[in-house]
Amino acid sequence: MTPTHSGVTTAQRATAVAARATDLSKVYGQGETQVVALDAVSVDFHQAQFTAIMGPSGSGKSTLMHCMAGLDSISGGSARIGDTELTGLKDKKLTQLRRDKIGFIFQAFNLLPTLNALENITLPMDIAGRKPDRAWLDRVVETVGLSGRLKHRPSQLSGGQQQRVAVARALASRPEIIFADEPTGNLDSRSGAEVLGFLRNSVRELGQTVVMVTHDPVAASYANRVVFLADGRIVDDMPDPTADLVLERMKGFDAKRRTS
Repeated sequence: MTPTHSGVTTAQRATAVAARATDLSKVYGQGETQVVALDAVSVDFHQAQFTAIMGPSGSGKSTLMHCMAGLDSISGGSARIGDTELTGLKDKKLTQLRRDKIGFIFQAFNLLPTLNALENITLPMDIAGRKPDRAWLDRVVETVGLSGRLKHRPSQLSGGQQQRVAVARALASRPEIIFADEPTGNLDSRSGAEVLGFLRNSVRELGQTVVMVTHDPVAASYANRVVFLADGRIVDDMPDPTADLVLERMKGFDAKRRTS
């Protein structure tokens, strides 16, 4: 069993819940234009686990992540990060929660071009007035393979290296959970595999918790578990996924849609 930065073993953390949705609903619009994006979704995301969220286009996967991360309001039910209920949090408290407890990785790297890699990694902590833990930061940089690139600006880095900077930035503040939205969407297959490997290693070696939205069965195969959504509802939960198993499940969604 691997000890994490908190001194708790990864096995112990894996039984705890990092984030939880209970009967979570999200509705856009009203009347005839109303769209139910999430329909009473209940799901737990466990600590020290890599979870992928998949589903057909319009299934609600990105909406679920945005609601769980406090980036979008919810229409009904409950969303929690650790012991904190997101519903009803004032903007200031919500901003503080996202800053202190959540890491984000997006398809766009969102790096500042005038800062070097290290400055981009520590930027959120610099803004918050917090000093990074040097030992932890060094471990994160080593985990994502950036030791020789810290003084390079984004324009001097490849797309894969820029996304590694984004991964390190998300990990550096030791968030309780990282949400990744199509993190390999702008990368070639080799760079994408490297970034996914780093995310998986952050779970295995650093005890991190990662929830990733993806449409790619190969990307999903790096996760410990895949949660499938269709029409705003959870329809399957697959442990120990492989790319072939995920692809077969996704083909099943397509076949069902064509016949319905």
